[in-house]
Amino acid sequence: MASDNEPESVKRFREYLRIKSVQPKPDYESCVVFLNKQAEELGLPIKVYECVKGKPIVIITWEGKQPELPTVVLNSHMDVVPVFPEEWEYDPFSAERVPIDNGDYKIIARGSQDMKICGSCYLEAVRKLKAQGVKLERTIHIAFVPDEEIGSVDGLEKFVKTEDYAKLNVGFFLDEGIANPGDDLRVFYGERATWWVEFTAIGNAGHGSQFIENTVGEKIVPFMNRMLDIRKEQQDLLNTPKSDGTKRTLGDVTTINLTMLNAGVQANVVPKKASVVFDIRVTPHISLNEFRTKIESLAAEHGLEVNFKQYNDQACVTSTDETNPFWVPFENVLKSFNIGIFKEVFPAGSDSRFIRSQGIPCLGISPLRNLPVLLHDHNEYVRESDFIEGIKLYTSLIPALANAGTK
Repeated sequence: MASDNEPESVKRFREYLRIKSVQPKPDYESCVVFLNKQAEELGLPIKVYECVKGKPIVIITWEGKQPELPTVVLNSHMDVVPVFPEEWEYDPFSAERVPIDNGDYKIIARGSQDMKICGSCYLEAVRKLKAQGVKLERTIHIAFVPDEEIGSVDGLEKFVKTEDYAKLNVGFFLDEGIANPGDDLRVFYGERATWWVEFTAIGNAGHGSQFIENTVGEKIVPFMNRMLDIRKEQQDLLNTPKSDGTKRTLGDVTTINLTMLNAGVQANVVPKKASVVFDIRVTPHISLNEFRTKIESLAAEHGLEVNFKQYNDQACVTSTDETNPFWVPFENVLKSFNIGIFKEVFPAGSDSRFIRSQGIPCLGISPLRNLPVLLHDHNEYVRESDFIEGIKLYTSLIPALANAGTK
């Protein structure tokens, strides 16, 4: 497609998008080759760590004038979610540059919104700052991590427990956000705790022609209905304005969804065992311990066993006021661009949770406004102008964060 007068930064962005770092077999090797090339061009050292073989964590470092200070990490994940090519207008890994109105272009590719645009903007902003001879007070680490799309079990979750991570001396962590169809920038200061909970009923088996006593159906169905009642309460709360009149977002409530059911081996046999799995995302606005006690008590009331297949006991949030030394410079940069701020709790999961749990401030943004949310969707795209504006934003944001609270 169109390539006339294509900026070099856009060419590099599209090169990164063409790498098939798609789950379940992401091409991380090609990502490392690409990032090594970028680091060489930037004149910056690069290190590759592996907590699990074949799952690289890439760190490009720009040392500050005061390297002893806590550092700033600019984080992005390399992996992207699977695609259904037949649903796409173009090859999802060709990164087509398609002309649209006003001389702009759509860049259509898997990972364009989630979240290769962020990693590419970091690199291009640092490229501009170094070309301008800018010197920063704090050290900047640009991190490219694996497996965020499948829970980061072999990625950041393991890395934060290592001595190599401790040596980074992280003081602030900037991560991904989500596009906003509106004009404000969505700023995520926390996220919900993800629980995958299996509830199991054990009862009497028997022939399907009989009235068997104490069956699994009599136990598990009323329990499921109670859980769905709680779900409805939270859904109604989502549609109720806050006390200040503003709308609630998904991050303000707890979502509960029945995702798996398992029972029986034959149509005429009453089963001895039945189980149900709920995906529960708990808002940090309530007590996690109290909510866990609530559902465990409900399960006990119906005679069910409880197994947390995934459990996060922390739903930490980052302060968005003067108590956070990084917030004021962050906010001031957005104001200088006349960008409105919409503060939110992230509705799903991101790598920030591993950092926030250590008490380190984290914010999540993606430089995407007035754009439909297309992460994980067919025909995912960003506009070229979004990318260019994102570079400008990070070119101001990086020095502001790196110099925050310094003398």
